[in-house]
Amino acid sequence: MLFYFIIPLSFILVDPMTKNIRSYLDQTPDIDASCYIDDMSVVIGDVKLAENVSVWPFAVIRGDVNSIQIGKNSNVQDHCMLHVSHKNQSKPNGSPLVIGEDVTVGHHVTLHGCTIGNRVLIGINTVVLDDVIIEDDVMIGAGSLVPPRKVLKSGYLYVGSPVQQVRPLTDKEKAFLPYSAQNYVKVKNDYKQN
Repeated sequence: MLFYFIIPLSFILVDPMTKNIRSYLDQTPDIDASCYIDDMSVVIGDVKLAENVSVWPFAVIRGDVNSIQIGKNSNVQDHCMLHVSHKNQSKPNGSPLVIGEDVTVGHHVTLHGCTIGNRVLIGINTVVLDDVIIEDDVMIGAGSLVPPRKVLKSGYLYVGSPVQQVRPLTDKEKAFLPYSAQNYVKVKNDYKQN
């Protein structure tokens, strides 16, 4: 004998493992209404997204064992992984992830427990590890590796694995940093209208 089970559609729609914005324990993401979170991305836990942040397909922002903050007008592009390091006895604050304003996080970037200033562009497929500090107005070339605890000084282009300071940014490159972020705000607004 065959048995058929009918599951109410409302049950499926509220299943916590199918939502792309999820709580972790008692931490729920705090997302400004102006943000765009693509349905195919995941935002979990202690995450705060300021005005006009956009999160694109297959990006994962996982604030489970520490906090993540993303400043206004910043964008996290397709396939990015953003995570943190937990708090422990030897490191009571762990390594939260803090991203400033007008930051462009390129496709396939991994950010782990680091601090990023304002007007920064992180090139495609770059990895930035724990306790890195990236100051304001920095550009990082595609495919770079920023090892733990490195400080990237303001106003320079960095490239390589491990990343090296290459040269000062030109005025045109400095102007491109906020332009890139603002362009993603425009694209985000187009998506929100659909």
